[in-house]
Formats: sequence, C-alpha cells, structure tokens
Amino acid sequence: MSKDAPPAPDPGQLLAYIERFATVLTDSGLPRMPSRVFAALLTADDGRLTSQQLATMLGISPAAVSGAVRYLSQVGLVTRERDPGSRRDRYRVLDEVWQDALLRRDAVLARWESSLAEGVAVVGAETPAGRRLAESVVMFQFLRAELPAMLKRWFEQRAELRATAAAQDEALGPALTARDDAGAPDVGSQESASSAAGRHEPDRHQD
Repeated sequence: MSKDAPPAPDPGQLLAYIERFATVLTDSGLPRMPSRVFAALLTADDGRLTSQQLATMLGISPAAVSGAVRYLSQVGLVTRERDPGSRRDRYRVLDEVWQDALLRRDAVLARWESSLAEGVAVVGAETPAGRRLAESVVMFQFLRAELPAMLKRWFEQRAELRATAAAQDEALGPALTARDDAGAPDVGSQESASSAAGRHEPDRHQD
C-alpha cells in the first residue's frame, strides 16, 4: 500500500525562505539576483525551472533571470538543458555543486599557503611574525590534506542518504507520481505572496 505524498510547501513560506537564503548567499559574496535565482532552483523538487517560472516566482524580468543564470553558469553552480521535443530551456542546479565548490576552495587554499610560506622567508622563520605565518602555513596544509578524506566520507554518506530516499519514493508510489504530475510549484501563488509581502526586486539586468 502506498503512503500519502508529502504536501507541497506553502508558496508564501517557500518564497520567504528563498529570500532569507538568498541573503545568506549575498552576505557570502554572491550577487543578489544570482543568489535569489540559485535559492529558487535549489528549492525546486527536481532542481530545475524555466526562465518564465523563475521570473514569475521571484517577480523579476526575464532579462534579470538571463543575467543571473549566466553568472551562475560561469561560476559553475547551474547548467542549462532542454527537454526532448521542447523549445524551452530549463536551468538546473548541478549535482555536485557543493563538492565542486570545496574543490575550488582547495585551489584557493593552495595559493594562500604558498603566499604565507613566501612571507616566512621574507620576515624570517625565527621571528614572531615568521612563526605566526608558519603556523598559518601548517593550518592550510592540514586543511588541504584532510579535504580528500572528508569528501570520500561525504560521498559514502550521500550514497546512503540517496538509497534511503529512493526507498521512500518507492513506498510512496502513485501518491508521489500524482504530486509530481501537478508540475512545478504554483508560481502564480508565489508571485501573489511576493507582492503582498512587498518583496519584489526592481527589474534590472544582473550580470
């Protein structure tokens, strides 16, 4: 016997969360409009939305969506794809988005480590400044050495999580299929919720 499918999220609550998460991403250095688009894609069940769905959901222009997804594509967070037999592009969050971000961070850590090591040679290894820099070098060496093992453990844990999710989906059966057949989130309701809350952003192109 199949179980009931989990209910779809409340459009107003979902949009409010998207805006909160976008603020976290913006505070971390991602431009505002790409942050909003990325957060919206991340909360879609299959991680995919069309340009029109994104524009309606977030209350922004298609041009703003285009600029945001172009930026997100350039930094390796989303990709563009097209369903067979359709002319509409969909934008999708990359499956390995967080792992790839960590691997790119490893390259940054390597550059910091190299620059700090150069500083040790400049100020002298036996000076207080040299010891401070040398300790920083060792810290970055430690982080870079631990990263591969940490990612390996994560891939193992992710495999377990996905196996559990697949079993749950199988148990839900037709109920989950019926909810999926309803399509993407009710972007019209989300647009109304956005208008009521006064959260519309000006329509401007965001590169």
